[in-house]
Amino acid sequence: MANLGDGFKDIFLAGVGAMAITGEKAQDLIGQLIEKGEITVDQGKQINSELKHKAEDVAATLRYDALEARMAVMTPEERTAFAARAAELAAKANAESAAQDAAAEDASEASAADTSSETAKAAGNASEADGDASAPTA
Repeated sequence: MANLGDGFKDIFLAGVGAMAITGEKAQDLIGQLIEKGEITVDQGKQINSELKHKAEDVAATLRYDALEARMAVMTPEERTAFAARAAELAAKANAESAAQDAAAEDASEASAADTSSETAKAAGNASEADGDASAPTA
């Protein structure tokens, strides 16, 4: 079972590496073309974005192909165990994501409350200052 985890880790890392290398090569190519003045900066950004999406698609395809190949050599028991572990990891990731979203929402609400109370304090201070300025001096 340890080999199964190592295999998937290797597959994932290979996909990430392929995506990183593709992105670096694309940026190098875009940089060279811009230096030669053959394309404008906006065109370079557009091409870079397109290449990035293509690299992500290729990396995803590689990961799924490798996963499919690995699962083809698994026994039915190994596949069942893998599916159960994958479901556990997905549930854990979903719970963490929901917790982060809730924390971000709470932080934004607290920030909005702080901002509105600071605005109210500033308005109160301004009206006090106006009252002091209009008071006659002796």
